[in-house]
Amino acid sequence: MYGGVRGARIITLFSLYSILFIDYKIDGQTAFRTLFLKSKINNKRVKSMKVVQTSKAPQAIGPYSQGIIVNNMFYSSGQIPLMANGELVTGDVTVQTEQVFQNLQAVLEEAGASFDTVVKTTVFLKDMDDFNAVNEVYSSYFSTHKPARSCVQVAKLPKDVSVEIEVIALVK
Repeated sequence: MYGGVRGARIITLFSLYSILFIDYKIDGQTAFRTLFLKSKINNKRVKSMKVVQTSKAPQAIGPYSQGIIVNNMFYSSGQIPLMANGELVTGDVTVQTEQVFQNLQAVLEEAGASFDTVVKTTVFLKDMDDFNAVNEVYSSYFSTHKPARSCVQVAKLPKDVSVEIEVIALVK
């Protein structure tokens, strides 16, 4: 049934996990198997992991941090339109998106990063019809530097807000 392993390769993701891709033949058909290998943290490949916390952005509303720095990369938690004091910003998606970017700016600064060092953003929208309005605000923060981006519509967001954004950035 098995025709033997034809090849294998290992890919490391974000310096945290390695994935082993093995292709082999089953009944004459090429198949692929993906195996997660053990974390590189145990092998001391991760130099440091630092929690990012600032009072200039809202505190986490669950069991997570505002962000984490690993090997000079900053990974933010998703930011929603809450003010630093935890008060929800109401209004249309433009007003909400502006608050989200103020929160992102605060956590980026605390991490030693900026919008100029962002490499990837993920935008979560409750309604994809808000795409253009969010882009208006988004483009004011990323006018010349344009990081990679994903935008997805979701069924619901925390506190029933319209937008949530997370970023990955290089630390200066």
